Amino acid sequence: MDPIDPTERMLRACRGEPVDRPPVWLMRQAGRYLPEYRAVRKGTTFLEMCRDVEKAVEVSLQPIRLVGSEAVVFFCDIFVPVLGLGVDLDFAPGPVIAAPIRTRAQVEALAQPDPREAVPYVFEILRRLRTELAGDRIPLIGFAGAPFTLATYLVEGKGDPTRTHPHLRRLMADDPALVDALLEHLAEMTISYLNAQIEAGAQVVQLFDTWAGCLDEATYERFVQPVNQRIAEGVDRVRAPFILYMNDAPHLLGFMIESGADVISIGSAIDLAEAAARSRGRVSLQGNLDPTELARPPAEIAARVRELAQAGRAARGHILNLGHGCLPETPVEGVRAFTAAARSLGADS
Repeated sequence: MDPIDPTERMLRACRGEPVDRPPVWLMRQAGRYLPEYRAVRKGTTFLEMCRDVEKAVEVSLQPIRLVGSEAVVFFCDIFVPVLGLGVDLDFAPGPVIAAPIRTRAQVEALAQPDPREAVPYVFEILRRLRTELAGDRIPLIGFAGAPFTLATYLVEGKGDPTRTHPHLRRLMADDPALVDALLEHLAEMTISYLNAQIEAGAQVVQLFDTWAGCLDEATYERFVQPVNQRIAEGVDRVRAPFILYMNDAPHLLGFMIESGADVISIGSAIDLAEAAARSRGRVSLQGNLDPTELARPPAEIAARVRELAQAGRAARGHILNLGHGCLPETPVEGVRAFTAAARSLGADS
């Protein structure tokens, strides 16, 4: 196949159509591992960065110029749309909820505004990026946090390094209807938010369910699978393919395949070849190099890229990415080696 432009390559891979080679981008590709990012961020809080259109556009574009990524994911945080719900929220540095949500009255009090009015800067960033990227045909990726992952913070009050989420688990056991109501509210918000991103120029959207892997199969099937399926049904996937990402969730691979997503982005704990075999052409795959491997020599990174590309050939489509996001200590030269190896792949890789 003759080479195709980056947008066409990405969209075809998402939809399982022929491509010349896998596209490549990285989760957290705009971040602390880049000195240029740190320079822009200096003296600015994270939330201020998310609201500053000029700075957000600048750091979103940095990976294209600096490390050779073939897609732009706009700079933001999964918790930004929650600001429109009327929740007292701060970043210190992660989300901190002043009044954790643990009662039905609190759920019923949550607002459901139009995201275009609640967080207008998000869509201005996307519009600006789409204009900037049009000439080189670089695809623009939007994203949102999945309801369960958002709920872990909203109910616990902050991130839980133990990954046990005791307050949310207690509510699941004692008042499952309350948890259903919270997840449903967050699902409605997420569908509106992602569709507004698509209207503003996002050509692919990704749902991050970072904490879902903490759940066993039965709990995931009861509380989370219906919600994520509902989002997959509600997002305008005709205009923008839908990617579902879960971290650390090899036991949930079957549910991911049945989620309704066009692409499932898998963590490094899942064997890519096994995922391709189990998916049986129903979804495309994204991933899944362990981010720590970016510290290896360029030749070893290139060899791993070839291994992943070979495993991904059995899938309906394959997008080269990491199994999680770039770490703060990620060597810039390792990211460049990863994207360079991806670009060097031929159609027979």
